[in-house]
Amino acid sequence: MNMPLDAQITQEAHPVDTAETEPSQPDAIALPTPAQLRAEIPAPAYLTAQIERQRKAIRDILQGRDDRILMVIGPCSIHDEVAALEYGERLAALADEVSDHMLVVMRAYLEKPRTTVGWKGLLYDPERTGEGDLAAGLTRSRRLLVNLAHLGLPLATEALSPMAMDYLDDLVSWTAIGARTTESQIHRELVSGLPMPTGFKNGTDGSVGVAVNAMKSAAHGHHRLGVNAAGQPAMITTKGNPDTHLVLRGGRGITNYDADSISAAVEALTAAGVSPAVMVDCSHDNACKQPERQPDIAREVMAQRRAGNKAICGLMIESFLEQGRQDDGDELNYGQSITDPCLGWAQTEALLRSL
Repeated sequence: MNMPLDAQITQEAHPVDTAETEPSQPDAIALPTPAQLRAEIPAPAYLTAQIERQRKAIRDILQGRDDRILMVIGPCSIHDEVAALEYGERLAALADEVSDHMLVVMRAYLEKPRTTVGWKGLLYDPERTGEGDLAAGLTRSRRLLVNLAHLGLPLATEALSPMAMDYLDDLVSWTAIGARTTESQIHRELVSGLPMPTGFKNGTDGSVGVAVNAMKSAAHGHHRLGVNAAGQPAMITTKGNPDTHLVLRGGRGITNYDADSISAAVEALTAAGVSPAVMVDCSHDNACKQPERQPDIAREVMAQRRAGNKAICGLMIESFLEQGRQDDGDELNYGQSITDPCLGWAQTEALLRSL
């Protein structure tokens, strides 16, 4: 039925005010493209060659061609570049001494996953003000990785933002996908195109099924939405990453570093036709949030390996200059974590030598 003329006039005379009903738009601050940042803070050719050799060494361990243990160790997250470099200098010297028995890779974690909210890491909020500064965070993160790589250490990080890896992945020798993101299709497709070995952690409930599925997905090629080096939206075509493995970290108060749990995980991996290599995270739920338990867990897992379980390829340990953790604030203890608690350097050195 046609609308009466007077109703039409009334409607036109009183237009709807949408100013208060439309949602506000988020602020958008332009950032350098990956190509621009890599040009500003380049990786020299000898570093690129070094990192490729380190990636190959890690692959050799995962595939059983090298019988050393892979030791991924370092701060829960990096908030102080000076302290991180001092830790790196100490770790590099120790890594040389124990290189016959283990390949030491330093955790250089620049993004921090949050269950709800909190500091998201050096990459996003380098001054820890809560305001965020990705431009500074990207620059400082890349510069830190270059400086750490100059020490000769292979570097590890956790991939949270797929776009962040576009700025940093040429400097990383090993990557982790955390328990919260192992089930994410986006992260599985990301790993499919990464140039380094990657460990998928078991789910937050302790189950390994999601990690097994993630490994199978990441081994295949994908087409995904991303950006190219010039910062333009692009369809990224990946070839698949054959160098993935499982990281056992426990879940919901349940540990999974015992012989039965590792054996069950290896059976599940083998049945799925993926790599049976297993790394044990000695922190998180495996340590029941008690970092001082990490050395005992590491020794128990290594005893299993010495007893013949060659599927055990590595250990992950959270360690910094000072033991424990502290709340963020104006006056911080130098070299102490502001996220998860860590072993101190004295404990770290004693542990690696004992192993």
